[in-house]
Amino acid sequence: MEIQIYPGADGTFVLYEDEGNNYNYENGAYTTIEFKWNDTDNKLTIGDRQGYFDGMEAERTFKLKIGEIIKEVNYSGDEIIITLINS
Repeated sequence: MEIQIYPGADGTFVLYEDEGNNYNYENGAYTTIEFKWNDTDNKLTIGDRQGYFDGMEAERTFKLKIGEIIKEVNYSGDEIIITLINS
């Protein structure tokens, strides 16, 4: 999954995922991951994964892109902080 970052201000979003083929999300079968961009420090925080659903990826690779900089990070559900631009 590629995450495009546009610098210039702080920003956040929540990635939501579920099984995609039923209504199990109505019973809590989904996950969320919060992403926070700190523009001053040029850092992206990928938060702890919340939730669970059958068939979810336990680990995944995020391709982070900011301008011409591309960085791939492995994510296993625990919070990680990535510096994308050296100050």
